[in-house]
Amino acid sequence: MEKLEKLYEGKAKKLYATDDPDILWVDYMNQATAGNGEKKAQIEGKGSLNNHITSVIFDLLKARGVDSHFVEKLSDTEQLVRKMDMFPLEIIMRNTAAGSFAKRYGVEEGTPLKKPILEFCVKSDALGDPFITEDGVVALGLASEEEMAEISKQARAVNAALLDIFSKIDVKLVDFKIEEGKTSDGAILLADEITPDTCRLWDTKDESGKIEHLDKDLFRRDLGNIIPAYEEIYGRLKSLAESEGIAVDD
Repeated sequence: MEKLEKLYEGKAKKLYATDDPDILWVDYMNQATAGNGEKKAQIEGKGSLNNHITSVIFDLLKARGVDSHFVEKLSDTEQLVRKMDMFPLEIIMRNTAAGSFAKRYGVEEGTPLKKPILEFCVKSDALGDPFITEDGVVALGLASEEEMAEISKQARAVNAALLDIFSKIDVKLVDFKIEEGKTSDGAILLADEITPDTCRLWDTKDESGKIEHLDKDLFRRDLGNIIPAYEEIYGRLKSLAESEGIAVDD
């Protein structure tokens, strides 16, 4: 596979074309951002950890019947993925009240939800990623009713699989954000990444009752260094994958 011209540079990744028109080359960066990019920092090792974490999570999801755009990990910071026509949506699943949801409804952070909540936001830093209903998505032509039905179905399947994965490594999956897109043959698939950047993950090994963050809230809220937390998540995921017969290449 040959790496060609850079197509896109976002907050955390660079995307390059390859000599296969259906495959992209992804390079994870060390940049951390919060508040739609208003807070930024370069954190050594972050890109490598997120590449390793998302690669093993995609493998664990595949073993549970959830397909994605992921093809293979190439190096510490690089991977190959299927090229997707992305829906301009942030797809959010919530299992526990936290973050903006808790503030929005005046609910104490950590309050269990009686059922998982699926939410959608328009992916736009300029607009502040505004909340949108499914009807709004269809009305604006961001996705069809049929596409939204499939996206919603897949989001709930991803949630069920991730709840299983993280429960096995003593981590509470509070909420997460994913993205989806369409392949050249029209298949809708999970895309982008699943890392502590995009998930709220709380350690359940600590029985003190205090919330122990293993996610980007450490950076977002100035609670501490994210690297030890991300290393902990990767170590536990790697052990789980190996116990399930999934080879993990460091």
